[in-house]
Amino acid sequence: IAILNLMPLKIMTETDLLRLISNTPLQVELDFIDTDSHVSKNTPREHIETFYKKFEEVKHNNYDGLIITGAPVEKVDFEEVDYWEELTEIFAWAKKHVTSTLYICWAALAGLYYHYGIPKYPLAKKKFGVFLQKPLLPQLPIFRGFDDMFYMPHSRHTELHSEDILSNPALTIIADSDAAGVSIVMARGGREFFITGHMEYSPNTLDKEYRRDKDIRDDVDLPENYYTDNNPDNPPF
Repeated sequence: IAILNLMPLKIMTETDLLRLISNTPLQVELDFIDTDSHVSKNTPREHIETFYKKFEEVKHNNYDGLIITGAPVEKVDFEEVDYWEELTEIFAWAKKHVTSTLYICWAALAGLYYHYGIPKYPLAKKKFGVFLQKPLLPQLPIFRGFDDMFYMPHSRHTELHSEDILSNPALTIIADSDAAGVSIVMARGGREFFITGHMEYSPNTLDKEYRRDKDIRDDVDLPENYYTDNNPDNPPF
């Protein structure tokens, strides 16, 4: 499995992903990928140089899976993101070299835009919290072991409109939420999954995001459906 980690706090994202991947009884080999066209300022360079490979080093490989994380560039037009050209090269490469690709949060919006021309729309207010989701095709293998309803954390400033996706026969909405909208889209018979939330988040990840943003700005809302009694002094429930 290859992981293209676009998050600024890479070590926290690695921990969230590896905590889940390590639960499988299968032996998994991982390659973390870093972009050439963007230098992370929030992760020590020695960490990246030790544990990450450049795309040029792995582009001749084939992978069973590729995970592409979110990135804090939601309010920027896709083409204005400084690593967009390199990212689209990776998107195109994945169609031939990866069995199934999982796009998370901003990467889901970017992947749907690049591959299928699906636009993103700004939200008046950040979608921030834990929201109930419903599988629309529960017989799919990706939902094996899921309940009839499940919860997913969301942390985003933009959204997808279901009518755009439904008008494209190559895309299928396989989970959605009354409160959070489209949550999982499938394409190419399961070779591409686009997840608008963060199923990989640990129980305290939203808490860290809330406290980080609150230290920077004074207009940060509490994550919804998250703290016990809606009190940030209490643990998540």
